[in-house]
Amino acid sequence: MSNNTMQCVQHTEGDMQGGLALVSGNVPAFSASQVLVKVAAFGINRADLLQRAGRYPAPEGESPVLGLEVSGVIEAIGDSVEGWLTGQRVCAIVAGGGYAEYVAIEASHLIAIPDNMSDTQAAGLSEVFLTAYQALKWVGEINPGNKALIHAGASGVGLAALQLCRLWDVSTATTASSTKKLNVCKDAGAKLLINYKEQDFAAEIKSKWPDGVDMVLDMVAGDYLNRNLKILAMDGNVVYLAMLAGRFADKLDMGLLLGKRATVRGTTLRNRDNQYKARLVKDFCRDCLPALTKGSLTVPVDTVYAVADINQAHQQVLANDTCGKVIVCWS
Repeated sequence: MSNNTMQCVQHTEGDMQGGLALVSGNVPAFSASQVLVKVAAFGINRADLLQRAGRYPAPEGESPVLGLEVSGVIEAIGDSVEGWLTGQRVCAIVAGGGYAEYVAIEASHLIAIPDNMSDTQAAGLSEVFLTAYQALKWVGEINPGNKALIHAGASGVGLAALQLCRLWDVSTATTASSTKKLNVCKDAGAKLLINYKEQDFAAEIKSKWPDGVDMVLDMVAGDYLNRNLKILAMDGNVVYLAMLAGRFADKLDMGLLLGKRATVRGTTLRNRDNQYKARLVKDFCRDCLPALTKGSLTVPVDTVYAVADINQAHQQVLANDTCGKVIVCWS
């Protein structure tokens, strides 16, 4: 820190081409329950693009600076924080402010970076794995021996979900837009690969898995709803994380919903309270951090940029030209 100032990325709302620039700002204050982290790298998420477009504002009281996940080193510790040390490598989700050299983070949201993991990899860990873990375990109630359909399988969350299902002995089908992306999904554990541009995923699953799937994880929405219900097993769950195909779904077939005793749920993570996030981080670290340490779970990193190329990083995500995470490094 120099005179309590830092660099951060400022965005121009609505400008999706060149509206990101490095500016000077104040190092954030941190509370007794928080730590101050010097950021080494941060992940790019579609939520950042939505916020930049003016469609996903930061929760009240949170930093207006973009950025939902970081990796770095603990610079300073709040008075009531226990169990963490300055100089310790950590990664975490944040509700905002991740595109900055320093960020204040609740200590209960920190994840210790495994020794075998770089800061660049760790920058892409928190958002995708915590989102996938929450959706699969807490919301979708997936169990060993189940089958699941993971839409947008080559996305960061999709690849995290496929790996978690493999870890938990859940068979997975997945959708993606190209052979290249489907091959990445196969490497992450997908058993049934469906190119949604060339195949009807509902017909493909019905022909291969006539009993259907126990859970669908969907980031697409739009006209997927009834097809998701068609291939759902009895008492199955459809979990929505996003709406890439639009906020309005096709007309809900209530006969399918009732006949399958289906549950359709939407979930987000950013606007959850601190206690919820703390419980999620604790459970995830208990169940999954050993697998990340051993390498049986890996962070799906696609491309790494220097912070000077932040606009290019956003354009790559905007173009849907990724297989996994886009990461930006400060140095």
